[in-house]
Amino acid sequence: MNRMMISLLLAGGIVFSAGAAGPAPAGGLKVFISVDMEGVSGLINWEETSASGRDYELFRRAMTEDANAAIDGALRAGATDIVVRDAHGSARNIVPDLLRPEARLLRDWSGGPMSMMEGIDDTFDAVFFIGYHARAGTPNAVLDHTNISSRLLGVVINGIEMPEAGINGLMAGMFGVPVVLVSGDQAIAAQARELFGDVETAVVKEAIANAELGLHPSKARALITEKAAAALKRLKDFKPYKLPPPYTLDVSFILESEAQNASWIPGAVRKDARTVSFAAGTLMDLFKIFRVSKM
Repeated sequence: MNRMMISLLLAGGIVFSAGAAGPAPAGGLKVFISVDMEGVSGLINWEETSASGRDYELFRRAMTEDANAAIDGALRAGATDIVVRDAHGSARNIVPDLLRPEARLLRDWSGGPMSMMEGIDDTFDAVFFIGYHARAGTPNAVLDHTNISSRLLGVVINGIEMPEAGINGLMAGMFGVPVVLVSGDQAIAAQARELFGDVETAVVKEAIANAELGLHPSKARALITEKAAAALKRLKDFKPYKLPPPYTLDVSFILESEAQNASWIPGAVRKDARTVSFAAGTLMDLFKIFRVSKM
């Protein structure tokens, strides 16, 4: 992206459409499901998350079936409009032909700041995070990382060290939509409860250092379905995840050179060799800055 595009993005001159199709039919619930891969049932190795990996085809189907389990639970609880956001890697992992036909699938990246939450807006009633993982540096967590495993050491917003669930929960909160379900390992379940309170969690595996002890996939998916339905049945118990303005963002990079590049963004403050800080008056501005900081 050239400098003019970056300037327009930071100034709010480029508008990214969420692409949602309006409210659900009267009496029904509209559910947004963001699906990552590292927290999918049975998955333990980076190779399994990459299109070049030997077992990738097996686990992209596992990702699809975990999403289907969440869709099934949502339908049982009265959902009439479901959008699934493929939110891992290329964003072309979920197998469209294998996804339940009641849901619509959003694939690939627009390049906009909403990223894993592309498509969310204020017409949704609830958000599910399926196949999610703990933040970078979490002990006993399956494939812990934050946003880009090869580039980022961590992300802190308003002093809170964020997993991707926290970042994406804030995006949903901008539109007044609560996160009601998170599936993955025991580590992300604990972090989700720290952020969102008494959120429903489907713990499909437990990390033991670099290994995992997991439920049989059929039992994992039955658990996801059960928890998805339970979450929507007590929807009134949940509140959108929000933080008070003004907003601060600290991005820590693995390479010093990447921090150097991000430090050229207007308003950036270099905190140390690897960390760059930013400030913004609105969350959308903060997410635009976050998007540009990784270019």
